[in-house]
Amino acid sequence: MMLATTLRQELAELSSAEDFLNYFAIDFDPAVLETSRLHILKRFHDYLKAEGTMPEAEERDRYGALLQRAYQDFVDSDALTEKVFKVFHRQAAGREVKIPLTSIAHRS
Repeated sequence: MMLATTLRQELAELSSAEDFLNYFAIDFDPAVLETSRLHILKRFHDYLKAEGTMPEAEERDRYGALLQRAYQDFVDSDALTEKVFKVFHRQAAGREVKIPLTSIAHRS
């Protein structure tokens, strides 16, 4: 007997950008993933968060569409332009991030 699983349970089993793209049957260029895998997954997360809740019956199709959109963002652009992570926003604002040497010194 096979137990029914929810979309969220199935997604929890996925561990890489390739896994997610394959799960939703999205064709991808390995070269795009090589340079943007974390950016794609972060953008996908951001799109899901912005989307909010949706009826369960629509989740699978909508999640797939949002992942396709996130992937396409990095086919059409690049990580520096898209600025998914905070570090890119700091650089764009011209703010330097200073880390005191004492905070990275080895302590025994």
